[in-house]
Amino acid sequence: MLSNPGRRLRDLFSADVVPMPGAFNALCARAIERAGFPAVYISGAGLSNAVFGLPDVGLFTLTEAAAHARAICAAVNVPVLADADTGFGEAINAARTVVELERCGLAGIHVEDQVLPKKCGHLDGKEVVPPEAMVEKLRAAIAARLRADFVVIARTDARAIEGFDRAVDRAKRYLDAGADGIFPEALQSAEEFERFARALHGCGATSSPGAPPVLIANMTEFGKSPLLPLSQLASLGYRIVIYPQTALRVAFSAITAVLADLKATGTQTVWLDRMQTRAALYELLDYDGLNRIDRAATGG
Repeated sequence: MLSNPGRRLRDLFSADVVPMPGAFNALCARAIERAGFPAVYISGAGLSNAVFGLPDVGLFTLTEAAAHARAICAAVNVPVLADADTGFGEAINAARTVVELERCGLAGIHVEDQVLPKKCGHLDGKEVVPPEAMVEKLRAAIAARLRADFVVIARTDARAIEGFDRAVDRAKRYLDAGADGIFPEALQSAEEFERFARALHGCGATSSPGAPPVLIANMTEFGKSPLLPLSQLASLGYRIVIYPQTALRVAFSAITAVLADLKATGTQTVWLDRMQTRAALYELLDYDGLNRIDRAATGG
């Protein structure tokens, strides 16, 4: 676990665009790190779906989110950014959310302006709170940080409800409230990604004069946003690009297929060349490191 993950994440997005695949458990996070990604993302949908078998409608608690984050942060040595949904309540609840999640070892979180219970950002029927309520929530969250380096990003879901221009207006207010960056959820075209970044250039109390704020692009599959290449998003000014459910969708597509085949044929042998080997799994789990500790303990 990093000693100052927030500082490390800030250094990364100050230097270059940061791609972050979503981890639905600690082993997936370790695989993301091993693949060479500089940071890991924890999706609220991933927690709801993979851990509890629930839809992404805000059904998990802060305690459950913290336990999930703690396990993932302990498994890797790269910064981890997490989805904190609506902050689990009002302003005072968001403040406690920051404290509890920062203590888990996270580099930062994003908090959204949906009404609780929330919905997946790419579903219809969402509602947003008044911007004044979100500003209060952000101010409380920022005031509660244990370290100034802990990253607090404001997500706005207003594009699908109030329109593009109101989403931009909200984003400016959230930056003025002290948010470190903005996550515009469910933008609907490459042109909207470009317009949004251009509209926010130089905004926010945390930006250097004339510098763009930190912007997150969500490249989730089968949603309302087009899947744009990392290089294009970087050129538009986005500093963090998340792939929240990519690994989970691929994994569960394969799981569904292998289970259907096993049920039909009674053997898994035709899948062996598509499986992670025992040796590869043990290497990912660092069995050698545990063996070294065991030998040290026994004097071997």
